[in-house]
Amino acid sequence: MPDSRSALGVADSAPVARARSAAAASRPNPRRPVTIVAVLAAVLVALAIPLYADRFWLQLGLFAFASTVAALGLTLLLGQAGQLSFGHPFFVAVGAYGYTVLASGPSTAGAHRLGLALPPAVAALAAVLLAGVAGLLFSPIAARLRGIYLGIASLGLVFVGQHILFNAETLTGASNGRGVPAFALPGFRFDTSSQETLYVFGVPFGREEKLWYLGLAVTVAACLCARNLIHSRPGRSLRAVRDRELMAGIMGVPVTRYKAYAFALSSMYAGLGGVLTALAFGRIVPDTFGLDLAVQYLVIVVIGGLGSPAGAVAGALFVAGLPAVLDRYASALPGLAPEGSPGVISPAVAAQLTFGMAVIILLLFEPGGVTAVGRRLRRGADRALVRARRS
Repeated sequence: MPDSRSALGVADSAPVARARSAAAASRPNPRRPVTIVAVLAAVLVALAIPLYADRFWLQLGLFAFASTVAALGLTLLLGQAGQLSFGHPFFVAVGAYGYTVLASGPSTAGAHRLGLALPPAVAALAAVLLAGVAGLLFSPIAARLRGIYLGIASLGLVFVGQHILFNAETLTGASNGRGVPAFALPGFRFDTSSQETLYVFGVPFGREEKLWYLGLAVTVAACLCARNLIHSRPGRSLRAVRDRELMAGIMGVPVTRYKAYAFALSSMYAGLGGVLTALAFGRIVPDTFGLDLAVQYLVIVVIGGLGSPAGAVAGALFVAGLPAVLDRYASALPGLAPEGSPGVISPAVAAQLTFGMAVIILLLFEPGGVTAVGRRLRRGADRALVRARRS
């Protein structure tokens, strides 16, 4: 015979739970206004930067945008799906060279260079899809390997890509590289070749200023898409595959299919980052997409925080910006000097040492990265706000 008290307790728990949830929903969330204000302030600052910053900072921002978008793909793959990949530079190269080949015309392709002369917007979209197809082709291997074994297998993509880039001269220009066609939308070009100069609040807008807003728009859209994916049903399925692959399969999650989707999506993000990288450089060479770039992306996601779009932004700003800033101010910083100076540390070496120390410190004290530090500070601010209200 069932216990009447337990039955009464079950019957009473539903109204109590509903009352508690209603009370929790009615209480103001102190984090939401602060978060909204912070995001709006960041967007306004980003929109105003081209009006005041010089070419150095704008170029640095373009590199940060490209690194952020590409790193978003890796942080989704590694942080959400639990798949380790060192082959990200291969897909970035597919996006960069895919856009260059598809958008180049007879006047920009050069001698013995293939160019299909597609509209730049169509070429960019096709390059992203081409990177996604490349990811799908590799996904059967990714679905059957895990951990370091998948990482080593994906590392082979980098060496295969380097061999192709250095030898397919018709497509890539080999070691000489290829010039990147300017991006354009119907009635508007993102370069300075037009006869009429565009002025905004009295500031002449050239190539860097125009590409800044393009990169900002693409980065914001990519972050929003990644955030929506994380909080959606497919995102929960990816985390189930990451945490308990066997249990996810028992619960009905198609594990192999979701692994393939994750790799294809990550490759498309990498391809989009490759398009932005090509536009930022203006000329691409095979050395850009080597093993160093794979390590750079891993540093970005570790420092920023695995699986977090905000962490990809913070990590990309740190990793993409630090070497250039150290190089620019090397003469003013103690112990640093430009490349080639004897007896001192070069900016590139100083940046590498800083990356290494940052990773070690984060792994020791806050493995969750910059985003975990931000959450801890936000919780502390929330507690302080609650205590202030009670007092």
